[in-house]
Amino acid sequence: MELKERIRSSLALHKRVELPSGPVPAAVLIPLFLKNGACHILFTKRTENLQHHSGEVSFPGGVRHPDDTDILNTALRETWEETGIAPEDVDVLGVLDDFLSIHNYLVTPYVGFVAAGHQLRINPDEIERIIEVPLSFLLKPGIFRIEDWTWQGRTFPLFFIDYQGDTIWGLTAAMLKQFLDSIEAKVK
Repeated sequence: MELKERIRSSLALHKRVELPSGPVPAAVLIPLFLKNGACHILFTKRTENLQHHSGEVSFPGGVRHPDDTDILNTALRETWEETGIAPEDVDVLGVLDDFLSIHNYLVTPYVGFVAAGHQLRINPDEIERIIEVPLSFLLKPGIFRIEDWTWQGRTFPLFFIDYQGDTIWGLTAAMLKQFLDSIEAKVK
């Protein structure tokens, strides 16, 4: 079975946790793609001039717009706006748990495989650059470090990964960890 189908079947087994509505609905795409025959994950490095999460490494995504047909449409639209990856070039493989951000966003992460030959066109108002991380690197044992952080009087663990001078952390790292934990047994 090819990698894409192994990931799809792993995600189908994931018992998704949906959080109650109330916070601002948002979605991201965890974009997978092949580069030099190896699977990679695409991240964006956000510009410094954004109101939330400026300068951070994240997945493409954002807030649901009134004209989005559903939250998946939000993830695909935002990915297209930020990276130029067209919705029709994404084969959606599955969805992970909802995540609540510290800024009161209810974020739904989708996993999708991007067709070969896509042309990236980053939006310079939102994205400084693209970061491509090999899946094999992310599946190495001990890749995540955990730090206890306090926010509004509550302490909780945060995941961190360092890759070539960039740090993936917070909500993005939590979503990434859930994705990797969901597929690890079938892709190694």
